[in-house]
Amino acid sequence: MKKNFVETQIKAAREGQITPPVRAVAESERLAPETIRDQVAKGLIVIPWNPTHAPKRPVGIGRSLRTKVNANLGNSALTGSMDDELEKLETAIRHGADTVMDLSTGPDADKIRSRILERSPVPLGTVPIYQAMDRVESIAELTADLMFEVVEFQARQGVDYMTIHAGFRATHIPLALKRKTGIVSRGGAILAAWMKHHGRENPFYEQFDRLLEICSEHDVTLSLGDGLRPGCLADASDDAQFAELETLGELVRRCRAAGVQAMVEGPGHIPMDQIQMNMRREQEICDDAPFYVLGPVVTDCAPGYDHITSAIGGAMAAMYGAAMLCYVTPKEHLGLPNAADVRAGVIAAHAADIARGRSGARERDDAISDARFAFDWERQFELALDPDHARALRAEALRESRVELPPSPVEPAACDERYCTMCGPKFCAMRIGRSMKEG
Repeated sequence: MKKNFVETQIKAAREGQITPPVRAVAESERLAPETIRDQVAKGLIVIPWNPTHAPKRPVGIGRSLRTKVNANLGNSALTGSMDDELEKLETAIRHGADTVMDLSTGPDADKIRSRILERSPVPLGTVPIYQAMDRVESIAELTADLMFEVVEFQARQGVDYMTIHAGFRATHIPLALKRKTGIVSRGGAILAAWMKHHGRENPFYEQFDRLLEICSEHDVTLSLGDGLRPGCLADASDDAQFAELETLGELVRRCRAAGVQAMVEGPGHIPMDQIQMNMRREQEICDDAPFYVLGPVVTDCAPGYDHITSAIGGAMAAMYGAAMLCYVTPKEHLGLPNAADVRAGVIAAHAADIARGRSGARERDDAISDARFAFDWERQFELALDPDHARALRAEALRESRVELPPSPVEPAACDERYCTMCGPKFCAMRIGRSMKEG
């Protein structure tokens, strides 16, 4: 049966069209629509936008644009419900996530994905092999046809981009088994076990044209997954990681030739001194396809604080060219994140945009500095990346101080104290400075 292919964003751009998603991205980035269109045509920017979902907030992902942040959602076989995941979605969107991924591996995964698609104004990504694995009892029962069946099913649902570990080849497995932590990607581990059990090549690599046909039919952006990303600093920048990256560069070129949008996923755990090299190497090998990185986490010994270690690595990665950061929450390596963890994980990429001179990136910083010097607490809260958290910390500090607060129900933070509780009125540098400036 002949399939009805949609006009993908990259194909339309090559024909000179400025599609509504291109125009929306141009407005949000403060750039000319022609600039966005031309970079989409070259594959330097991707706009994940499956027409079946048609996200209300189209998002452009590319090195020349504002750094984007993805938030992972999804239940597991042990925890997480529909209500939990929808609360995480709302929290992620409220705190600035540009895309979300549903990584559900537990009960009701199809229903959760469907509800997230209904409610998400931003692009939704998935890892289809999770659902394929959930449909069978063992690796032995998992077939290539089932993997592609799930990809097509999710594309028809409206998923905007998919992580597919097509660059992980059978010849890479011995390299991975030499590592301290082996294969830490769930999708990568499933495919490695499948290749070993069946004695065959990765079906996503072997039948890549079949994958491209599905993505072209639904304008699904391929996020070429890093099944061999390093899971610890000792494994960073090793032969396994870069062998897969070479294959991903080949697949990027095949995607572009087929009119399918593609971005590349990257590490992982990387020491700070190797981050710049990793970003540059991807740009060279993958012809500057947008780079979507997890973290990177810059130290291995901070469980409970990996949202901080990854924020350090993420800011550096974005400064050196990463286009999108996958958030890392305080529960990384420890458990499934809840809504509070999602909030802590989302707040990340702003510093890199300032360093890279993005248009308008520093406006918020300058405005909050004016408010800070004027002791305008409410304006500071409004401009904060996490207003609720800032307001709560200010109120807590006032409650713990010896300041006489107005009676309830007036909020402590609404007081007109022209100082914070660290310095107090006598030692407040800004208060002294304002007095000098005014008098």
